[in-house]
Amino acid sequence: MSQHLGAVAANAVLEARKGDYRVGLVLGSGLGEFARSIEDAVHIPFARLPGFPMSTVSGHAGDLIVGKIAGVDVCVLSGRIHYYEHGDPAAMRAPIETFASLGCSAVILTNSAGTLHPEVGPGELMLINDHINFAGTNPLFKEESERRFVGMTNAYDPDLQALFRTAAAEEDIKLAEGTYMWFSGPSFETPAEIRAARILGADAVGMSTVPEVILARFFGLKVAAVSAITNLAAGLSGNELSHAETKAVAPKGAEKLARLLPKVVAAYAAAGR
Repeated sequence: MSQHLGAVAANAVLEARKGDYRVGLVLGSGLGEFARSIEDAVHIPFARLPGFPMSTVSGHAGDLIVGKIAGVDVCVLSGRIHYYEHGDPAAMRAPIETFASLGCSAVILTNSAGTLHPEVGPGELMLINDHINFAGTNPLFKEESERRFVGMTNAYDPDLQALFRTAAAEEDIKLAEGTYMWFSGPSFETPAEIRAARILGADAVGMSTVPEVILARFFGLKVAAVSAITNLAAGLSGNELSHAETKAVAPKGAEKLARLLPKVVAAYAAAGR
């Protein structure tokens, strides 16, 4: 496995735009419009950054954007690379290492997910407070250093979660909380798998984020993650699931997230973290 490509990519980013970078963000499906709100923005295609595989999923632009949100220097991935695209659970290693190499101390991850609770339906948000790695793989496979034994008891930072709760209350946005279960994809889950997920304690399911959380903790970053709910999980509605539905519904939750993210970023920076 290639090591330290993120540090090389960070140098390329700093050549494009100097900054005191504090927070990294990963924008999932439907949040592309939020990228337009970044001030003093410089766009760098993944193809120009070492170790950044190209995204093959529609709705994921494949750009790294550096600029300001709420007056805070941020590094933003407009789109992500999924395990199912390249068969590599560490596909996001270089992007996450880039955040750390730029000086970010926290990363905020967003995704689209299916819900196991009809009362937290399409268009709602769920703050992730834990996860289940149902895919059975790990982005730290082949890592040779002793750092690979990453503790995950407090993978999701309590202070960052509190900032999201406060922002949601200020914006009068309903914010559910729960456990996210990672399935490898790209096929959607079966009804039987969803029944198993419910028994195991999952509240939402999706095909991303968990490898990024593990990598972020490996690189010493604090983590917060939010799911934009796009559908009822398989077997709960009687309808077949599709990526088209995900793309169509994701902007409803994304609009709410776009109201929360500047508040969270500003509050995090103001706290001097």
